[in-house]
Amino acid sequence: MASLTEENYLKALFNLEIEKGKITLSDLANQLQVSLPTANSMVKSLKKQDWVHQEKYKPLALTLSGRDLAASIIRKHRLTEMFLVKMMNFGWEEVHEVAEQIEHVHSPKFFQRMDELLGHPTVDPHGSPIPDQNGKLEVAQYSPLTQTTPGQRVKLQGLANSSSEFLAYLNSKELFLGITVEVLSKELFDQSMVVCYPNHPKEVLSEKVAERLLVQSAPEVS
Repeated sequence: MASLTEENYLKALFNLEIEKGKITLSDLANQLQVSLPTANSMVKSLKKQDWVHQEKYKPLALTLSGRDLAASIIRKHRLTEMFLVKMMNFGWEEVHEVAEQIEHVHSPKFFQRMDELLGHPTVDPHGSPIPDQNGKLEVAQYSPLTQTTPGQRVKLQGLANSSSEFLAYLNSKELFLGITVEVLSKELFDQSMVVCYPNHPKEVLSEKVAERLLVQSAPEVS
């Protein structure tokens, strides 16, 4: 059984693999905000348990067993976030810290029941995919809002950043998953965008915000 710290490292490696493909020790240390020697020491420990491949001058990689364990931790975290939002009326900006604690509970039946009560969701409240019971993760191909052009209508489906500060900002703008956004114009100078969506006929979004909003084309209005 992995310790809490080991589980956090495995989860970070899993997320980095999806985001970057190849993982350096520096990537891992930055992700977890620890020193390189600290990260290296933990990776060596994970390697001894056959959870991580580590070879000199080569990227880090999860083993099959390491990936399965990491996926199960992420599944528990994202199911918990969805449960807190859907069943307990937490705001999507409130759930991360609670889920960080609950994800380390070792009770398959507990999370199986949670999954059943929720109707087997495939994404969490922030649009991130939930691994299935076999550790399979279906990553949807969404694009950042910055890649859209004026006149385009898109549906907000996910977030590239789900920090509590960013989620609170989205709350203040009433920007939630599932809404349709129309791009009105884009500034050449700073790449800020003017958009409209329900109850917001003209809203300016900075490039920093727009690049964190993941969208897909919305159906044409008949």
